[in-house]
Amino acid sequence: MILPLDGWERLVLRLKGKASLGVIALATALAAVVLVLAVAVAPAQTQSEQYFAETGHTVRGPFLVAFNSSGGLAFLGFPNTDEFFDAGAGRLVQYFQRARLEWHPENPEGSQVQLGNLNEEMGYARPPISANQIPAASDPNCQYFSATGHSVCNAFLTYYREHGGLSLFGYPIGEMTIESDRIVQYFQRAKMEWHPEMPAFHKVQLASIGSLAFDYQKIDRSYLQPKNPPNQLRAVTRLNVRASVKQAVTGREGSQTIYIFASDQLGTPLPGVAVTATLHLVSGDQTYTLPPTDSRGIAELVIPFGQTKPGGKVSIDVTATYNSLNGSTRTSFLPWW
Repeated sequence: MILPLDGWERLVLRLKGKASLGVIALATALAAVVLVLAVAVAPAQTQSEQYFAETGHTVRGPFLVAFNSSGGLAFLGFPNTDEFFDAGAGRLVQYFQRARLEWHPENPEGSQVQLGNLNEEMGYARPPISANQIPAASDPNCQYFSATGHSVCNAFLTYYREHGGLSLFGYPIGEMTIESDRIVQYFQRAKMEWHPEMPAFHKVQLASIGSLAFDYQKIDRSYLQPKNPPNQLRAVTRLNVRASVKQAVTGREGSQTIYIFASDQLGTPLPGVAVTATLHLVSGDQTYTLPPTDSRGIAELVIPFGQTKPGGKVSIDVTATYNSLNGSTRTSFLPWW
């Protein structure tokens, strides 16, 4: 069972009122570890987490529910980070290409994950328009929002209404304007751009304000580093095998050490891979079973060989098996005088 996000987040909030910053940081780090471990040992549940190989990050639990209910890739884009505790904001967050999800445990259940008002944070809000600029209430092409004193018109209004409206974009915080020869408009949680060169249904595009806000907040860029899939056993789709020998050239008889490295489709080391090696000698083939690969994805074995013909290359065929996947490779060495 996955540990509820609010369980350790509330612990952090309680600690803030009566503990030092050092204790808070430690509690946060420990809680995050517990969360990760809880996810790692949980049974495979398609609704609990989703890994995006495109950026190497995972969306989990309530954040995944919010991701799917907020337009998914079309609105938020790919995740730029995993979830992490932002000490500056004092809450759990996750950055996406075009948005930021925030955990608000003080809210009622079902509304605890919120979209961040990124454009307001970055200073894009403009003063309300004057009374004589307010479009008529009867104008079907424009809508005025008294909450911020700005209007949305034409194609931007159509896109706004058809793709989630206030709940996703928030209020407009400025009028349409020109940036780099392109018509744009800022909302609390999005930035629309007009691309006349695109097909009819793609002329309105959303800018990557999530990526911009991450840089604007000067957050540790290590959070952007891709991570491995949460569960390697579920994620492995290809078995890669490489082999090498300790000595490229040996004497006419003696021993040779063979090394095997096994990894998945992302190059991540795989433990527990079964490996066999067959030496093709003048006297006949000799097949050996190596120990399973270790946590580094490595298996090795010292293989004795009898007297061989000098200058006659000894080929070694390696086969490996991991679950239902198979892999093979070849290496060799040269006996000499």
